[in-house]
Amino acid sequence: MITLTLIGKPDCHLCDVASDVVDAVVAELPDALAEDMEITELSILDNPALYEKYWEKIPVLLIDGELHGHWRISPDRLRDALAEKAAGSSTTAGAGTAAAALAQESAEAQDSPAQD
Repeated sequence: MITLTLIGKPDCHLCDVASDVVDAVVAELPDALAEDMEITELSILDNPALYEKYWEKIPVLLIDGELHGHWRISPDRLRDALAEKAAGSSTTAGAGTAAAALAQESAEAQDSPAQD
């Protein structure tokens, strides 16, 4: 199980954008990998410890409790991190295959020229 935790607050434009990026990247994942994800959204307004730690950095994205990024979440960087995490933590052939497929898609996307 891979846990994505998005920390933000209500009425935060960058938080809304980050949430959209996370949703879009997870929607692109192979089903076996996407089903093994848990996405949690937390508000700094509901938790004084989160407020103290992250108020200047929201939105903040944690992957399995580790800081992945803040302010602006890059879809490409998130894809790469999830592929790496899935490849390192896969315990079933299906998850390993899904992780390999995601890594391949990510590599192909980086190698192809940008489309305008």
